[in-house]
Amino acid sequence: MTLPSWDHCRAALAVLEEGSLSGAARALGLTQPTLGRQIAALEAALGVVLFTRSQAGLVPTEAGSALRPYAEALRATAAALERAATAAEEAVAGTVRITASEMVGAAVLPPILARLHAAHPGLALEVVLSDRVQDLLRRDADIAVRMTEPAQGALLARRVGAVRLGFHAHRSYLARRGTPATPADLARHSLIGFDAETPFIRSMRIPDAAFDRDRFAWRSDSTLAQAAAVRAGFGIGVCQTALAAAEPDLVPVLPEIRWDLPTWIVMHEDLRRLRRYRATFDALTEGLAAHCAAAS
Repeated sequence: MTLPSWDHCRAALAVLEEGSLSGAARALGLTQPTLGRQIAALEAALGVVLFTRSQAGLVPTEAGSALRPYAEALRATAAALERAATAAEEAVAGTVRITASEMVGAAVLPPILARLHAAHPGLALEVVLSDRVQDLLRRDADIAVRMTEPAQGALLARRVGAVRLGFHAHRSYLARRGTPATPADLARHSLIGFDAETPFIRSMRIPDAAFDRDRFAWRSDSTLAQAAAVRAGFGIGVCQTALAAAEPDLVPVLPEIRWDLPTWIVMHEDLRRLRRYRATFDALTEGLAAHCAAAS
């Protein structure tokens, strides 16, 4: 015997409850011919007649009446299954993979993600630290913190502000070497900067200042390494102003020179319907917006 379909059992239950084909069709939002075919298919699958026609409508046979409690149990099970599936989708749980630059991922995101995880302990967070732009369309990551406006389609992007950068040095270094008063004074100082020149690095060049790769006494493409060199008193380097302000021994140098990096939170638009991604996206948006505001 072919196992009966739940749709067909639901059709029979509707007829049992409504007493007519037309009433059952309205209750289920189906046409009468469609409902009639489902009843016929159920009768064929079970090998019994479930209803007889009369002037009062469809009258259940003995087999039809016997079917009712089982169809009701199936309906309850189907409703429970739907609730379980919805609850699984609605739970803020599972894994979310986030990509961010080294400095943002190591120094800015931890407290934001700690608050998110405290609110949703079932959430596992993978954080990829890279200054390379990850391809969200290929799912290299689920959510990205980017310092450039996304150009790819099918992405949900929200600008949260701008991260401000500026020159800083440790007090011990300035005590030894003095504090530059003009951009030209940088020529007599130990500078910390990048090894590989990129378009962004070229955009940071300052008129009347020798701030380029050939002048750097410490070269590293790792922003974490650069920040560590600044904290160690090696020389003058570029740091996020909001992060430097939290360290009493770091002093702004030439504060009139600054760079603002627009900051975006980005994820694939298909992920927005799942709560774990929405919750993470919203937490990053709120936390990074506050971080950017503190730097302005």
